[in-house]
Amino acid sequence: MPNDAHTHFFSSRFFDTLSQQRGRGESASDLCGALGWDDPVSPEALADRWVQELDRHGVSRTALIASVPGDEQSVAQAVARHPARLVGFFMVNPGADDAVARTRTALGEGALRAVCLFPAMHHVPLDDPRTKSVVQEAADRGACVFVHCGALSIGVRKKLGLPSPFDLRLGDPLAVARLAAQFPATPFIVPHFGAGLFREALMAADLCANVHLDTSSSNGWIRYHPGLTLASAFRTALAVAGPTRLLFGTDSSFFPRGWQKPIFDQQLAALGEAGVSDADRALVLGGNFDRLLGGRE
Repeated sequence: MPNDAHTHFFSSRFFDTLSQQRGRGESASDLCGALGWDDPVSPEALADRWVQELDRHGVSRTALIASVPGDEQSVAQAVARHPARLVGFFMVNPGADDAVARTRTALGEGALRAVCLFPAMHHVPLDDPRTKSVVQEAADRGACVFVHCGALSIGVRKKLGLPSPFDLRLGDPLAVARLAAQFPATPFIVPHFGAGLFREALMAADLCANVHLDTSSSNGWIRYHPGLTLASAFRTALAVAGPTRLLFGTDSSFFPRGWQKPIFDQQLAALGEAGVSDADRALVLGGNFDRLLGGRE
């Protein structure tokens, strides 16, 4: 039974935030209707839906990401409802005045396990003192730091016609390595194998033993690397980072689509093609998740 280190928790607060940005006065329910997606209703109801989905596909546990800044409470409520199955991550904009306070509260009272930074989205560099203050809070509380690097495209924003003025220059895994070197006891997670910055992600992992890579999404970034396949990406990442620093993920998000089994099947086939041993595959698919994020409560 795998653990999924990368899924998104699209709560009512998430849709309310998008609605405000769209400026049409739509409710979360209205927006879901426009998208053809299921209304999450409440954090508890969405948590139940996720656990039912995990059971249906034989998935042991998943990390849920609060996918807009300020929505950490929704994920905290979900985790409180199913603590043995769900682990909470939350997005922070270090440029917000309350970023440090929110991080402290979420990692304390909310018992969430990882801070998620999107420097290209929020236009706050990784070497900015405000970013370092947020990371310091995570380090002080034994949490992980997830940093999105490379290509960044958010499908729901495209569907809704919302602009995405991202500065991709800020999402560099080499900047993650600099932070990771300053906080050597804190695990850093770079998703999607670096999302196109594969070489830089490998360099960061090679230089810093606390940098981990997640394998999530369809990994369409591979087209930026002529001749590379998913199997060879796995093989190379394992050769550089070792089997203890890769985390399986799907990047699943909305319902009714639910958990992305085709992505799991694709990655499982790639691991087989890459000749990965059963023991190493078990670490990638679940063991590393449990070690970094804690076992079942």
